[in-house]
Amino acid sequence: MESIKFETKLLKIGDSIILLLPKEVSSKLPSRGQVMVEGTINNFPIKTPLEPDGRWSHWLRMDAKLLNGAHARDGDTVEVKIHPIKDWPEPEIPADINKGLATHADTKDLWEKITPMARWEWIRWIRATNRQETRDHRIEVARSKMKSGERRPCCWNRNMCTEPSISKSGVLLEPTHVR
Repeated sequence: MESIKFETKLLKIGDSIILLLPKEVSSKLPSRGQVMVEGTINNFPIKTPLEPDGRWSHWLRMDAKLLNGAHARDGDTVEVKIHPIKDWPEPEIPADINKGLATHADTKDLWEKITPMARWEWIRWIRATNRQETRDHRIEVARSKMKSGERRPCCWNRNMCTEPSISKSGVLLEPTHVR
């Protein structure tokens, strides 16, 4: 697939600065769910998943490393060049998920056998809640499902935003500040 090139303004939602893909750009991606891409933001190299926004587009959080590398801040217009890739890197596993899944013998073998993309999906499904009790319950459900051989979470909308701090009911919130 050819590189997708576009410009967009960085937005602030709560405490997060995000890059929201225009819908016409997002429609060129192979999935409405999470997509791994490689490319550049203001010529700074990236390899990162794009998250669905719940409105048929995608977004990514601009952490300090990305902002510094791209010489950008909220409200700036950035030049983006990306292309989807099939090679998913290992996700960073939050401590509670690691303790609940990857360190238990009954799920450890399957956790190690599933693809990195499947691990990303389990993590997205588990973290898609504001309540710690619900998150803990999802870890237990994931363990149970993996024990029975399920390799991916089922029965949830992969096109929804799963980042509780910047979404409501699976839809990315509106920007709180644009410079």
